[in-house]
Amino acid sequence: MITDKQIQRINELYRKQKEGTLTTEERREQAELRSAYLESVRENMRANLDRIDIKNPDGSIESAKERREKHIKLTQ
Repeated sequence: MITDKQIQRINELYRKQKEGTLTTEERREQAELRSAYLESVRENMRANLDRIDIKNPDGSIESAKERREKHIKLTQ
């Protein structure tokens, strides 16, 4: 999970990038922080989607997580 401090640092680096004063090391740091931020967003989205229940045409109900796991098994 990404912290508020890391988000502030992402914003600081973005402002420096706009000014054109970003160093090579800071670009590397920015890329790493952005990657961590995106991973955090993906994890949160997956957790939210896994809590959804889906009603099938036959009336049965299954969780989105179960459906995704079945799909992964079928495609392997």
